[in-house]
Amino acid sequence: MTEDTEKYETRNPSAKKVVISGDSPASMIRSALSQGADLGQLKEMFELQKDWEANVARKAYHAAMAKFKANPPEIDKDRLVSFEAGGKTTSYRHASLANITSKVNKVLGEQGLSAGWTTTQSNGAITVTCSITHEMGHSESTSLTASPDTSGSKNAIQAVGSTISYLERYTILALTGLATADMDDDGQGAGEPEFITEKQLSSILDMINSKNVDETPFLKYMKVEAPEKIQAKDFDKAMAALKKAKGREKPPEREPGSDDK
Repeated sequence: MTEDTEKYETRNPSAKKVVISGDSPASMIRSALSQGADLGQLKEMFELQKDWEANVARKAYHAAMAKFKANPPEIDKDRLVSFEAGGKTTSYRHASLANITSKVNKVLGEQGLSAGWTTTQSNGAITVTCSITHEMGHSESTSLTASPDTSGSKNAIQAVGSTISYLERYTILALTGLATADMDDDGQGAGEPEFITEKQLSSILDMINSKNVDETPFLKYMKVEAPEKIQAKDFDKAMAALKKAKGREKPPEREPGSDDK
């Protein structure tokens, strides 16, 4: 007696006695049909068939992933990014999405696996979900969420596209358990940081002066020694803090020609 037959008889102790034979739910169903099984019995056996197929597909997925990881592709950093901002140059190398997908999908395909992505946006955040699916139907997914990447003077569309590309690369690497050679951080912490531009610095200083804001707690909040050391990625944070800050009371202006006594 098979395990599936035992499950069926456990769920249906009072069902019409049907002698079931076979190594899979499908063969059991054929056997039951030949013996005139009723609709309730067939429905229960179809559910067993679905569970059996899902379990087989799950095992096939993990077996395929094990073979993939036994001989993973080597992913090198093929793209150089370099830009200037605030009089400073930021540059770093990373593995492009095209490089990752071409190498990863080739090896995934050899094991009957394929990868794909879905993207959603909510409250200004972008979520990318990567799914890897086996040819037998089992699929597993992972998601990452981030804000649009406004570094490097990108426009709104470029900022969204940059984040999507970044998240697509990292979700497939996370789901496959891979890493690029010397895993990149897309310039975060690599080389010189990107500081605010002269125009952004002017905006911050104008706000400080117009509201007579005490620089000491402001700089402490921004974790910098001077306004020009504020990083470009923190410009919006700095302006938001200054807008909320309460300025010090300005001393009364002295009348022209008055002298201290």
